[in-house]
Amino acid sequence: MAIRSNSLAAPGRPRIGLLARGWRRIAAAILAGAASALALPPLGWFPVLWITLPVFVLLLDDAPARADAAPLARFRAGFAVGWSFGFGYFVGGLWWIGAAFLVDAAAFAWLMPAAVLALPAGLALFWGLGAGLARLFWAPDWSRLVVLAMALSLTEWLRGHILTGFPWNAFGYAMMPSPVLMQIASWIGIWGVTFFAFLIAAAPVLWFSRDPAYRFADRCAFFALAALFLAIVGFGAARLSTADDATVPNIRLRLVQPRIAQDEKWASGRDDEILGRYLSLSATGMEDGKPAPFTHLIWPETAFPFLLDQNPNALAAIGALLPEGSTLITGAARAEAVVGEEVEARVFNSLQVIDSDGFIRQSYDKVHLVPFGEYLPLEAIFRRLGISQMIALPGGFAAGDRRLTLDLPDAPSFSPLICYEIIFPGSVVDAENRPGWIVNLTNDGWFGDTPGPWQHLQQSVVRAVEEGLPVVRAANSGVSAIIDPYGRVRAQRGVEMVAVLDGALPVALRPTIYSKYRDSLYFALMILALVVVSTRGFTRTKQRN
Repeated sequence: MAIRSNSLAAPGRPRIGLLARGWRRIAAAILAGAASALALPPLGWFPVLWITLPVFVLLLDDAPARADAAPLARFRAGFAVGWSFGFGYFVGGLWWIGAAFLVDAAAFAWLMPAAVLALPAGLALFWGLGAGLARLFWAPDWSRLVVLAMALSLTEWLRGHILTGFPWNAFGYAMMPSPVLMQIASWIGIWGVTFFAFLIAAAPVLWFSRDPAYRFADRCAFFALAALFLAIVGFGAARLSTADDATVPNIRLRLVQPRIAQDEKWASGRDDEILGRYLSLSATGMEDGKPAPFTHLIWPETAFPFLLDQNPNALAAIGALLPEGSTLITGAARAEAVVGEEVEARVFNSLQVIDSDGFIRQSYDKVHLVPFGEYLPLEAIFRRLGISQMIALPGGFAAGDRRLTLDLPDAPSFSPLICYEIIFPGSVVDAENRPGWIVNLTNDGWFGDTPGPWQHLQQSVVRAVEEGLPVVRAANSGVSAIIDPYGRVRAQRGVEMVAVLDGALPVALRPTIYSKYRDSLYFALMILALVVVSTRGFTRTKQRN
């Protein structure tokens, strides 16, 4: 009696064997996903993806569902593998989030295990959805890789947008450990790179196709994807070979990284000490008779444990520090009374521009707040469960109204971004008023010496490439850096360093293709890929008939 296979794997294709069954299949997918996180910062070992993604594809090949099974059965088989791989990837890439729950351990430590596992489990649903959809249209040849890359990149795009979005560690970042591999993002952005990353990383599985019916086509597809990777490298090398190191004349930046621990920052009675630390570090090298070492001083997110605009003594001390004509850009909490309502004033996580007379000239209020960190979604429900936002502020921060471009005297205008606002591709500048640079103030001190601050830096670097704009980021404790519009880090100070970073402001490039068309080219790639796989499907049907 003939035994019918319960998978879609072609007879001549490599098989995972016993690992493709039951708990072993789930364990293998989780381990492969976790190993894929080695490609993320700070390690950047992206060649590991040429092992882990083929394993992912082979597990999907052998996922238990017959070719003639009902669509729901095929979807469920793909979903299980995709969710398991995604869960491993997100645990491996986001475990460091648990460090934030130890800052105020008495209040939040009990939530740490749930957060470290629950967040990856939720994010992995997108990978499960993508793999499940791909499994509905699975084929025995190279076209299955295109289908998988389309489905997973689309669900990654969804992850970056729905429920306020959380595109941290989008898969494309795993294939961009260096500027030469990032330059293509100036055309297609992180989502286009994510599509290519899935294709290129999974390509080795095509080389091992042993079925004569598909071997030639699969080998040709392998070489095509190898050529695509080389073309991306070649494009990056060519673009960097013409890059210059031009800087904006007469602009001298000074970034201050004070490394103030979170539990110290908000302790009562520390106001003068903390302000004094900023003033002391900022005054480094400032001596009578010598030219001022900076024209623009930059301090990190929520630099003070008080409302700066309500502290005239602090503003006077800042004015006394600043050389004539210089400017301070700093993070600070800002309060605004609600007119006509008997409620507490709204408090914003803001960026403020202060002149050498100690006056606040401009403010920007953070638009994209961190859920559970700066505000509590579904507040009534979570408060009943004893859960509050991590910022010790009744009601959390209020969100700003819109993205702004702020003007500066004797300097290019800039786009202010606070903390993780910079991780959202396509929404980091005011599209109607393109700035000359991006200022990212952050406080990665929540996460200590973990991969988190380095991953945050990489996403800032990719934003510079996408927009063709230099990025200047000042961190309390994290990675402060000056990044040019090609994604080259001109200068930086590492995690948990008390430091001052001086440097020039790189010149912005002309608007990039991505900055003009945003995700349009990515969706054009999706349409092209759909045409290719549809044509291939028609050809297979014609050959069978």
